[in-house]
Amino acid sequence: MKNRNRRRQSSPKPLGPIQEYTVEGLTHDAKGVARIDGKVTFIEGALPGELVEAQVVKPGKNYDVATLKRLLSHSEDRISAPCKHYAVCGGCSFQHLAAAPQITAKHQWLSGQLRKVIVDQAIEVLSDREFGYRRRARIAVIAKEGKTTLGFRGRGSNRIVAIDNCIVLTEPLQQLYGQLKVKIITDPLASKLGHIELLEDNQGISLLFRLIETISPDLKKQWQRWAQTVNADLYWQAANNSRAEVEEGQLRHYLLDDMSLRYHPQDFIQVNANMNNKMVALAMAWLAPNKQDVVLDLFCGVGNFSLPLAKRAKQVIGVEVQESMVAAGRYNARQNGLVNLSFIAADLSQAVANEFSQFGVTKILLDPPRAGAKEFLETIVAINPQQILYVSCDAATLARDAEYLVSKGFEVLRVTMMNMFPQTSHVETMMLLQRK
Repeated sequence: MKNRNRRRQSSPKPLGPIQEYTVEGLTHDAKGVARIDGKVTFIEGALPGELVEAQVVKPGKNYDVATLKRLLSHSEDRISAPCKHYAVCGGCSFQHLAAAPQITAKHQWLSGQLRKVIVDQAIEVLSDREFGYRRRARIAVIAKEGKTTLGFRGRGSNRIVAIDNCIVLTEPLQQLYGQLKVKIITDPLASKLGHIELLEDNQGISLLFRLIETISPDLKKQWQRWAQTVNADLYWQAANNSRAEVEEGQLRHYLLDDMSLRYHPQDFIQVNANMNNKMVALAMAWLAPNKQDVVLDLFCGVGNFSLPLAKRAKQVIGVEVQESMVAAGRYNARQNGLVNLSFIAADLSQAVANEFSQFGVTKILLDPPRAGAKEFLETIVAINPQQILYVSCDAATLARDAEYLVSKGFEVLRVTMMNMFPQTSHVETMMLLQRK
């Protein structure tokens, strides 16, 4: 948890009386929407159609934020949260709502975000399992005054909440977490840790310990032996290092499109393996690369899209700012026999069109971080591809970027909402644009 050393946030103090609200709608992050005298109030935990008692804790000029005090009537979509930590853990926001209405709420919000760029296109939905999908997690460790707390950041605060189990993790990671918790609670290693990273891929399960102090060789050996007993690989990140030093033979891999992709245990990979497989398959179907296409894959990582594209296209150029991931991508291309795939290390906020004009690019796939691709859009337009496939983890920046591309002569052909993180408010989107 990056913010564990900040001053703890105190709970907001109630302002004003407890009032009755009729909930009319739902935001994408599971807050009920109600109005009193025309002013909007957001109420966490309230669902459309419910009559509730709530109290304002954060008044604003345009809207208020209130806490739910009592349900006077229940929505037929309300369910009992299956996780016992749901009320206090900040990881999930939708467990009190049935699966189908969760998707509907996200879908409606996404439609509103993209209203300026889609006209008649229906937003499709791609989804998979509701729980047990997350193959990576970062666990906070707080060892203080003889007590060790293992868990996640609390709801609406930086406080770390002790967690017995996390049911959105894959089953093997849930088992590993339970075994780890029993072992570490009374172990001297706990006070030397900042956090622990759990990971599952086609190689198996692993742990990564982020040290904040140097530990003795004996303690390290004890934990290496324990990791072997639970069939987990163990990695160490030293206190002064930005990431773990991992020998080539200890790197991880996952399978995709009948290929193996190798990566460092702290490299970015999609945490929902099933949805990643579906997403990549859909991207190949929509972009339909063929032996006449030269495809530019921007923000390519270790080649999650680049390798499947190269199996189908004439040529693929992957672009990524991190040198280590570029090296991993090149290794993955060689190991999978893809001689038509190359990788370039470049900062896309600084790159210009003439750097890529030599390739004769016909199609572009981009999967930028949450901030979007604003700095590179002018270059994309100058490259003048026939089609652009935009994969987004932030609908607001996607809407902004899509509006720019539409203004420059592209039109939106298809959009799908990908429910990559069920039980949470996160929305992933895939959009196909074509030059008019």
